[in-house]
Amino acid sequence: MLDLLLRQFSLAAPLFLLIALGYALMRWGGWNEAVARGMNTFVFNLALPALLFNLMSGVGRLPRVDGRLLGVFFGACLLTFLVGRIVAASLLHLDGTAASILAVSGIFSNNVLLGLPLARVAIGPHAVPAVALILVFNALSLWTLVSVSIEWSRHGSPSLAGFRATLLALLRNPIVMSIIGGTLFGLSGVHLPGVLDATLRQVAEPAAPLSLIVLGMGLAEYAVHAQASLIVTICVLKLLCQPLLVWALARATGLPTLESEVAVMLGSLPVGANVYLMAAQYQRLEGTVAASLVISTALSALSTPLFLVLLQAG
Repeated sequence: MLDLLLRQFSLAAPLFLLIALGYALMRWGGWNEAVARGMNTFVFNLALPALLFNLMSGVGRLPRVDGRLLGVFFGACLLTFLVGRIVAASLLHLDGTAASILAVSGIFSNNVLLGLPLARVAIGPHAVPAVALILVFNALSLWTLVSVSIEWSRHGSPSLAGFRATLLALLRNPIVMSIIGGTLFGLSGVHLPGVLDATLRQVAEPAAPLSLIVLGMGLAEYAVHAQASLIVTICVLKLLCQPLLVWALARATGLPTLESEVAVMLGSLPVGANVYLMAAQYQRLEGTVAASLVISTALSALSTPLFLVLLQAG
C-alpha cells in the first residue's frame, strides 16, 4: 500500500508543481492578465484540441470503453448534487440559485486542464478514450443540471431557452468538437498526410504542461473570500462525497477496472473553473467558488493520489 501511495504521489507531484509555477508567475513573477489570457486561448483553442483530435483519430486502435461509465459517473454527479442542494437549502439557508451554485461546485471537476494530463500519467494513455467520453457529455449535462435547478427554483419549471443556449455553447466548444471530429476522422479510415500529422503532433505536444501552468495562473486571478462553512461544504462534496459515490456505483455495477479508475479519478478532482463562470453569471457565491477552486486544488494534490491507491490496492 505504501509503495503504491508513494508511486502515485511521485507521478502526480510534477503536475501540481506546474500548477504552483503558474500561480507563482502571476503572483510574484510579474506576469499580467494579458499573458494569462493569451496562454489560455492557445491552450484551450489550439493545443488541447490538437492533442485530443490526434488521440481520438486513432480510435480504431484504442481499447473499447464500457458504456456503463457514463451512468456511473453522472449518476454519482446527480446524487452528489442532490445532497449538496439539500444541505445548502436546509442547513446553510441559501436561496435556490445560491444552493444550486454550491451543489454544482461539488460535482463539476477540472477535467480538461487537470484530468486529462493526470489520467495519462497516473493511469496511462489507454485511459484517454474513457476520459474523452466523459468530457463530451460533462459540460452539457452539468450546465443543463444547474440551469434547470435554478430556473425551477425561480419559476417552478425549467427553461427551454436556457437548455438551447447551453447546447449551442457546447457545440462551439473546441474541446468537445475536437473529440467528436477526431473520433469521426479515425472511424473514417482516412490518414493525415505525414507533414500535417507531424505538425499536429508538435502543436499538441506542449498541451499538457501548459494547461497546468494556465490553471495555476487562473487560480491566482480569483479574489478569495467567503464563509468558511460554505468552502468546507464544497470541498467535502467535491473531494470526498463525489468520488466515494462514483466508487460505490462502479462496484455495484461491476464496472471494469480501467473505467472505474478513470471515473473515480475524475470525480476526485478539484472544482472546475466553469463553476466560477456560473457563479459570475448568476451573481451568487463568486468569492466562495473562487476560494473553493484554490483550496480544493491544493487538497486534491493529496486526495486524488490517495483514491487511486485505494482503487489499485482493492
